[in-house]
Amino acid sequence: MKTISENRAFGGVQGVYSHASAETGTEMTFAVYLPPQAEGGADGRKLPVLWYLSGLTCTHANVTDKGEYRAACAEHGIIFIAPDTSPRGDDVPDDDAYDFAKGAGFYVDAAQDPWAANFRMRSYIEQELPALIAEHFPSADMQRQAITGHSMGGHGALTIALRNPDRFKSVSAFAPIVSPINCPWGQKALGGYLGPDKTAWRAYDACALIEDGAPLSNLLVDQGTADQFLKDELKTGLLALACKKAGIPAQIRMQDGYDHSYYFISTFMADHVKWHAERLTG
Repeated sequence: MKTISENRAFGGVQGVYSHASAETGTEMTFAVYLPPQAEGGADGRKLPVLWYLSGLTCTHANVTDKGEYRAACAEHGIIFIAPDTSPRGDDVPDDDAYDFAKGAGFYVDAAQDPWAANFRMRSYIEQELPALIAEHFPSADMQRQAITGHSMGGHGALTIALRNPDRFKSVSAFAPIVSPINCPWGQKALGGYLGPDKTAWRAYDACALIEDGAPLSNLLVDQGTADQFLKDELKTGLLALACKKAGIPAQIRMQDGYDHSYYFISTFMADHVKWHAERLTG
């Protein structure tokens, strides 16, 4: 693991790191904020972990620069981890569109060429990066993990939590894509990465996973009413309906006048950190 940068913030350390990924076959970059309670390394206090998955076109830097999470993480003693959204590099296949390939990994393990060799973000997020965190960040308590994300990253957070119910004590999302099977962004991504067999798509659709019996508890979703993608791409109502039918308690809050931007995310980020902290430390 290589250290790209480390900066003092709110008594803790905001770091950016990279490593050679066996899953993606590329160098992968990620950010970790260690709050002041992590001082002491292996001899220090074990702290819960909150993962944040970014959306289309983003990297770790979007939330690191604009997410405004560090003060809340320092207050509640939460380690905050922000991976990249896809593999990158000159040898990684790409597409001219913003919503596919680099910057748009959709947190899947691709099965179609030429994407299958590198676009393995599901295995990277679920297996490889957590193992790296456990090895290099001894203050991270991997028995107390939570996950959140925005848009495509909200889709990632929901589906990863649904597939790994014993790992995550809580899940939240900002304006998530709740049913990729039923929106243009998702249909393009899942069809391109996985192929035409829609039965394979269900493992990457939160509503389908809930319909198929995946358990979920401690769910919080914030969605802006002025979000330009709400009607055609995000379709928050489908998640509310799926949770209701499955008897899953969920806080799905429609926030009046907020759009899809980081102005929206930063407004409610501290609330999400506190909400996760209560479930991770209670």
